Amino acid sequence: MSQPMHCQICHRARRPVEGEIGELIRPSLLEFMRKCHPEWDGTGFVCFDHISECRTNYVKEVLKDELGELTDLDREVVESLREHELVSSNIAKEFDRELTFGERVSDHMADFGGSWKFLLIFAGVLVVWIITNSVLIATHVFDPYPFILLNLILSCLAAVQAPIIMMSQNRAETRDRLRAENDYKINLKAELEIRHLHEKIDHLLRRQYNRLFEIQQIQIELLEELGRKKKP
Repeated sequence: MSQPMHCQICHRARRPVEGEIGELIRPSLLEFMRKCHPEWDGTGFVCFDHISECRTNYVKEVLKDELGELTDLDREVVESLREHELVSSNIAKEFDRELTFGERVSDHMADFGGSWKFLLIFAGVLVVWIITNSVLIATHVFDPYPFILLNLILSCLAAVQAPIIMMSQNRAETRDRLRAENDYKINLKAELEIRHLHEKIDHLLRRQYNRLFEIQQIQIELLEELGRKKKP
C-alpha cells in the first residue's frame, strides 16, 4: 500500500492518487494557484480538491476577461467542470415530457393543418359544397351563391386554427432556444477542456525535453570522464 502524502495547502493526509505534484500542473493554473495561496511555494503535493477549486476560479476569471460578465449558462458550464458532470441533454425528450394535453393537441392539429392531407381534404370539401349548392340540388340549396354559410365556416376555421398554430410555433421556438443554449454549453465546455489539454500537453512536453536535455548532458559528461581515464 502506498504511503499517504500531505497536501501542501490544506496539510491533510491524502493518497497519491488523490492529488498531483506542483511540477505537473500547467504553468497558467500553477501561477493562479500561487496567487490564491501565497504561502505555497508552487512545489510539492496538492490534493485534487484544491486543484479543482482553483481551476474553477481560474476558468471564471478567464471567461470574465474574454466575455465580460458571466451569464447563468457560463456559470453552469464552470460548475460542470468542477463537478466533472455532463452538460449535454436530450432537449426534445425532456421538453416533450412536460407537455400538457392542450399542447399535445395543438401540436397534432398544427401538424395536420400544415400537411397536404389537410389541403386535399379541405379542397375536396369546398368542391363538394360548391357543386352541391350550385348544380345538383339547385332547387333545394341550403347555402346559395355567394355561399355566406361557407364563408362563415371558413372564417371560424381560420379564427380557431391561427391561435393553435401560433401556440405550436411558440413551443417550437422555445425548444429551439433550449437546444441552442444546450449547444452553447457543450461548445463552451469543449473549448475550455481542449484549451486545458493543450496547455497540459505543452507543459509535459517542455518538461520531458528538459529531462532529456539533462540526461544528454550527463551522458556527455560521463563520456568525457571515460575519455580522460583512458588517456595514459
